[in-house]
Amino acid sequence: MLDFRLQVFYAVAKRLNFTRAAAELFISQPAVTKHVKELEAQYKTTLFERSGNKKIELTAAGKVLLAYVEQLISVYAELEYDINLLNKEHGGILRIGASTTVAQYILPKVLALFHKKFASVNIQLLTGNTEDIEQALLAKEVEIGIIEGFSRSSQMSYEPYLRDEIVLVAASNNNKIKKDTVKPEELLNYPFLLREPGSGTREVIGIALAKHGIKLADLKMEMQLGGTESIKAYLSHSDCLAFVSVYAILKELRDNELRIIDIRGMDIERPFHFIRQHGQPSSLAELFIRFAKNQKID
Repeated sequence: MLDFRLQVFYAVAKRLNFTRAAAELFISQPAVTKHVKELEAQYKTTLFERSGNKKIELTAAGKVLLAYVEQLISVYAELEYDINLLNKEHGGILRIGASTTVAQYILPKVLALFHKKFASVNIQLLTGNTEDIEQALLAKEVEIGIIEGFSRSSQMSYEPYLRDEIVLVAASNNNKIKKDTVKPEELLNYPFLLREPGSGTREVIGIALAKHGIKLADLKMEMQLGGTESIKAYLSHSDCLAFVSVYAILKELRDNELRIIDIRGMDIERPFHFIRQHGQPSSLAELFIRFAKNQKID
């Protein structure tokens, strides 16, 4: 097991806050300070710089130690997995990051089935928009991410997962639009709900509209909301339109609460990708990716 003092250092280094680290580790703040001072005494160096307004930053030595602790965490995870494998068990901790649409509408079924088969694996799920998950992966807060959209970073490897379709939807009782098909230029006549900047959904919509000479800024945005559930709930009380994943509205379509409006000459598809940092992937990550790809999503 990783030296607890290093676990404390890691929590402080990732949060840059002694109070938050203490809450995360369920220990007192003086205990956090004590463990950090012990490490500084052991290595005969300062690991954190205290600046004004009680802010802290990693020193050069602190950054070096953080890099090694991250490697140790990875090694311990691999060790735990390999020992469990010898005992014919799959166990350990797997930290997954997922963009909002994937986390809400794709992963719940997959995670439930995975837990039934590999009950000894402790999965920790971090949810955010695509940009959030990419940053979490680079910060090594998660081992793998599942994101939407077309973003590409040279610091990550991308592996195809599923294909999604973004559709234009309205409430079934929407009074401003009765027809089932519109031309792209007609979109400028209706109020819209949009996701926040950094959302993979928003990125894909922007690319699709640009092919028809339309910018996101050209749309009449009534409100910007941070999640699909909020958008769906708002739609039921308004005459707005919105672009959402078809995976997100299967129930509402069956219950006749929402309806799809076709856009002539515009099909909006996007990929979902597994993302990882370059290098040797963890065995648990490989296990989960193989499992997820074999599950039917409906």
